Parts: sequence; structure tokens; C-alpha cells
Amino acid sequence: MDSQDLSLVHTGSVMEEDSLTLGQLCRACGVHADWIIGLVEESIIEPHGDEVRAWRFSGASLVKVRSALRLKRDFGVNLAGIALVLDLLEELEHFRTHASQIITNP
Repeated sequence: MDSQDLSLVHTGSVMEEDSLTLGQLCRACGVHADWIIGLVEESIIEPHGDEVRAWRFSGASLVKVRSALRLKRDFGVNLAGIALVLDLLEELEHFRTHASQIITNP
């Protein structure tokens, strides 16, 4: 993803297969690398690559980082709390999907 493509990130047009470097992810979210590294350490997002300089992040990581930022800004939630909230939201979405499948295919 090049710098032109980052404008699409700001408007919300991110594809799952998009690959962002640490720097691009930081710029797209307006955060420092330390914040992203903290999210990785809490297993909130998972980069591809072994070294920080080689890390690549998916579009789903971008969505999670933005959700994490909203939780921090709006509710003052710390990293551990953010991890818990995002896990619970994923479980809730899974249950909703499963329930709607049961309702439509009894």
C-alpha cells in the first residue's frame, strides 16, 4: 500500500488483504509506534513478520486499532481492558451470526 492508498484508509475503504507497515498504520490512526506495539503485546492485533521493521498489518488490524482508540478516548479503558472488550465484542458478533443462521435455517 503506497501513500496514495492511505487516503483511502482515512475514508474507510480498506480491504482485508491490504498490507500496512507499522509506519503506515501509525499514520493512518494518528498514533505513535509505542501504542501499536502495546496492542501487539496485548495480542489485540497480530502483525505478519518476525521483526518490528518487517511487520505488516491487515485491514482488520486497522479496524481494531481504531476501535481500541475509541475505547481509550471515550471510556478511558487501558490496554488490558481494550483486549477484553474487543474479545467480548467478537464473541457477541459470533453469537449474533450463529443465532441468525438458526432462525433462518431451523
